[in-house]
Amino acid sequence: MIDVNDLRKGVTFTVDGNIYRVLEYSHNKPGRGNATIRTTLRDLRTGSTVPRTFQSGDRVQDIRVDTSTVEFLYSDGEFMHFMDLTTYEQHELRQDIFGDDALYLYENMQLSLVSYEGEIIDYELPTTVEHTITDAEMAVAGNTATNTYKKVITQTGLIVQVPLFVNVGDKIRIDTRDGSYITRV
Repeated sequence: MIDVNDLRKGVTFTVDGNIYRVLEYSHNKPGRGNATIRTTLRDLRTGSTVPRTFQSGDRVQDIRVDTSTVEFLYSDGEFMHFMDLTTYEQHELRQDIFGDDALYLYENMQLSLVSYEGEIIDYELPTTVEHTITDAEMAVAGNTATNTYKKVITQTGLIVQVPLFVNVGDKIRIDTRDGSYITRV
């Protein structure tokens, strides 16, 4: 058991049978009374985000989660297939668990799966990924006072805003946290 004052961003714990990861944390001390700890939590089983306020002195059950490095093999439309790089076991996860993040995945890409007591509950994408551009808008550079961008589509169907000099066939690096273009590789 840990005190809620020890909660920080990224800590994983259980309350009422649900597994949560802290996304945001703030400690509020009013003039009178006990301090409150306001958190934004992600339920790792359902994927929902919930705000929750704890009173100072409350305790929650911390848990140990295991992280394994896996390689993305393929998607069959409903399930995403992965292979654990240490045990060579294959795992299947429903594609809807990944949501829009599924567009960052390409064959032979490595990522991390987080499990608790053998149940896969979360995933961690690498911070950056490299994709090849398959389609791009025609863009003409003119007299512009600011940077201009155009939309491109990568081999996975991901749409990214890139500078005008990027063309079809180029490989680009993308930030998976916000989907932004970083550089041409």
